[in-house]
Amino acid sequence: MSVGRSERRVRGELSRVLVVDDEPDIRELIDLTLSRMGLAADCAGSVAEAKSCLADTGYQLCLTDMRLPDGDGLQLVRHIAEHHGETPVAVITAFGSAENAVAALKAGAFDYLAKPVGLDQLRALVKSALSLPGQDDHASPMHSLIGHSAAMEQVRATIEKLARSQAPIYISGESGSGKELAARLIHSQSARSAGPFVPVNCGAIPETLMESEFFGYRKGAFTGADSDREGFFQAATGGTLFLDEVADLPLPMQVKLLRAIQEKRVRKVGSAVEEPVDVRVICATHKNLRECVDKGSFRQDLYYRLNVIELRMPPLRERKEDIPPLAEAILRRLGPGQPMPMTEAAADALARYPFPGNVRELENILERATALCAGDCIDTDDLHLAPEDLAGETLGRGSETLDDYLNRLEKQAILEALQKTGQNRTAAARLLGVTFRSLRYRLERLGIE
Repeated sequence: MSVGRSERRVRGELSRVLVVDDEPDIRELIDLTLSRMGLAADCAGSVAEAKSCLADTGYQLCLTDMRLPDGDGLQLVRHIAEHHGETPVAVITAFGSAENAVAALKAGAFDYLAKPVGLDQLRALVKSALSLPGQDDHASPMHSLIGHSAAMEQVRATIEKLARSQAPIYISGESGSGKELAARLIHSQSARSAGPFVPVNCGAIPETLMESEFFGYRKGAFTGADSDREGFFQAATGGTLFLDEVADLPLPMQVKLLRAIQEKRVRKVGSAVEEPVDVRVICATHKNLRECVDKGSFRQDLYYRLNVIELRMPPLRERKEDIPPLAEAILRRLGPGQPMPMTEAAADALARYPFPGNVRELENILERATALCAGDCIDTDDLHLAPEDLAGETLGRGSETLDDYLNRLEKQAILEALQKTGQNRTAAARLLGVTFRSLRYRLERLGIE
């Protein structure tokens, strides 16, 4: 049921949605659903027709099937990302086709729907897309991310992009580097900002309680279940579920989590039916998830489902120019009224300190210094930093960080093993005591040809 171009209204008069599908029945179903939501739809049956529509009209959302007569939905996703960046696009995939959904999200899709299309899920997706913040909203600075280093500017820019998507996000970084803060900012900048932000520490939940905590339970499901209870997924409906230390999830729970994310449905303990959930998942861990996969402690399929987009939070030692403004903000928060000043020597000592605990350690150091300082300003002695920490060295290796040092040793060991085995990677992996897949990943990570 195509709409002629002459009948289309310009953007701003009425929210318009472009529906791209080669099946007339699907187009009609979606068109009817959108009209009942007070929206107008233009329908196209091919990639070429969709591009023509996009050239003539501005849209607030595009819904496209993955399989089209003259191409696929990914082509359209990339075209819209390149030429119509303000238009969110969602793809419609075959049931259970997780690979297509992940590929679309990586290409820039806002979200996806699985066939057969559930009308409740369609309405929820459309509402989320149409409430996305615009460019003016994103122009405002995120004051809670303090620092103007190149690394932090990159983090801010990435967060602004991620806030416009519904794709699962994996936030990597060391302990204390601000992973939860980044997750909260993504949520607050997104179309889900009015919904709840539910943080969960996966390592703090006993394995026997995990399923009931995540998915809820029905009355009488087990001893002590005196009433129905909602789980984390239900609590985060309409918002964001933040899974911190996701690498600590046991393998059986990983299987259940994978299905919940993939199908957007959960089954309460003791229930015979699944319930739809509208949740965006953001996860984080201080561990290397790729290495956890290689060791067999983390499922590969779940890794690829969670790691659609990665946001790396840089350690404090990589952005030392941010230490002075961070310290000033922390002291302002700690001290009522006028914050306690710091001597030049103390500021210099902080600048040379490696901060293995990152921003969290900086907060602890300054809180301790503020509490124990006997004078009117914080001096070097009040910081209680060990002399070896002030020498500007990390483990006696000059300016080399721990990660750089370990990578250098690892690279040296791999090159020696390859030399001994005549560049035979299988034999080198055996010599090093790792799997071939693990060696291949390490070669890629360390840039060894």
